[in-house]
Amino acid sequence: MDAGVDRAPNEAPEPQKCELLAEWAATRKFSDIPREHLPYLKALVLDSLGCAIGALRGTPAVIAISVSEELGGRGQCTAIGLGRTAADRATFVNGALVRYLDFMDIFMVEGQTFHPSDNFAATLAAAELAGATGADFLTALAVAYQVQARFSELAPLQEKHFDHVTHLAFSIPAAATRAMGLDKRRGANAIALCASSINTLWTVRTGRLSNWKGIASAQAAMSCMHMTLLAAHGMTGPLDVMEGAGGWEETIGDPVDLDWRKEPLDGFTRSSVKRFNAEAHTQSTIECILELRQRHGIDPLEVERVEVEVFKQANNIVGGGDAGDRTIVRSKEQADHSIPYLAAVALLDGDVWPAQLTSGRVTSHDVQSLLQRVWVRQRDDLSRRYPAEMPCRVTILMKDGRRLGAEKNDYAGFWRTRPLDWADVAAKFERLAGPMLDPGLRREIPDAVDALETLPVAELTRLLARIETERRRATA
Repeated sequence: MDAGVDRAPNEAPEPQKCELLAEWAATRKFSDIPREHLPYLKALVLDSLGCAIGALRGTPAVIAISVSEELGGRGQCTAIGLGRTAADRATFVNGALVRYLDFMDIFMVEGQTFHPSDNFAATLAAAELAGATGADFLTALAVAYQVQARFSELAPLQEKHFDHVTHLAFSIPAAATRAMGLDKRRGANAIALCASSINTLWTVRTGRLSNWKGIASAQAAMSCMHMTLLAAHGMTGPLDVMEGAGGWEETIGDPVDLDWRKEPLDGFTRSSVKRFNAEAHTQSTIECILELRQRHGIDPLEVERVEVEVFKQANNIVGGGDAGDRTIVRSKEQADHSIPYLAAVALLDGDVWPAQLTSGRVTSHDVQSLLQRVWVRQRDDLSRRYPAEMPCRVTILMKDGRRLGAEKNDYAGFWRTRPLDWADVAAKFERLAGPMLDPGLRREIPDAVDALETLPVAELTRLLARIETERRRATA
């Protein structure tokens, strides 16, 4: 944007930070995505869809679909399991579905973790609304990953007691700007509206966790879509929202100083895919326990105690640190964020998938008894290795006096050392989504994602719209 030229009443003489971000987002090209990494971006799309379809029977997902159905709305965009509805409501439903299982991809930086697939639903709705190509959608999604990654690195929120969902206020309108083909002025106002309005507290992820742990991001995404549409129709916002008096940077305490013109479009390559249906920082621990279980033929009834040593972030979120006691587990949301529960159920069942997080399994006596004998300890030497590694140490003490131990530095799915490939993600999709789909859709959806850069995004959403029939049949 040229300083002083044709500036609107809410625009300062010099472009503000959100204006520079919007200009960068609006001008990204599909060719900016490194060609060698495009298969991984499409694998992340398939992973998000698998998580969404696999969540259709979850109570919060059913509530999200039911309320959106009651509210109605123009059939602008596709909501999985619902059909066509208004763009913001499609964003909410799809966002809730992607997030509910807590099985989606994860991005880890110092002092902050976040789920970049929280951007998926809004970006898809924006692309569908605009009649965009699959290449446009992939480009916009890469924009979202890049923006949320950079904000998380430069201004982490967790220790300031804001939730990482807050960063969606920048990444979603930036992605929607690209997907909808908005000009930089409307895009900047969309960012300004969202950034001044979406500020989520970390309390959604602390204490006795509720359904909202998995739905708060969908609400933020829906609000961001609504505000982006307002900006697209000419609504203006506080463009100095970042650097202005009482603005975002002053409130958070960290400046976000970036030359967006030099930003690549490869942030998505640092997102890790989960192999187990559990909070991201538990993945190494679960893998370690399952390997010990198999190697030694452990009988869970003969386990005296389990000692788990982890790094600071893991302890704070799921080990009983800053986020609160994790030995009180009465719900799915509390279970997937509890190292004691996850360690216990992994030993008992030999797996951690949605079946291990049902109400009946969570409250069963065997797992409730064993989780009380799982001790979690934070270790400084492990903390120093995070996030370059995902280290843990596990020692299982048997009633006969044996001490069975192992240590891991990473897990299958960790982006830096053992990323999952397309075949791995396709297998996860089949296991998660397969029971909800007919054989045709089980084949056609992955095929469409694999060829997405050559298709209109409507080809993918047409397939997703068919899931409504399957969902109604399954829940009849």
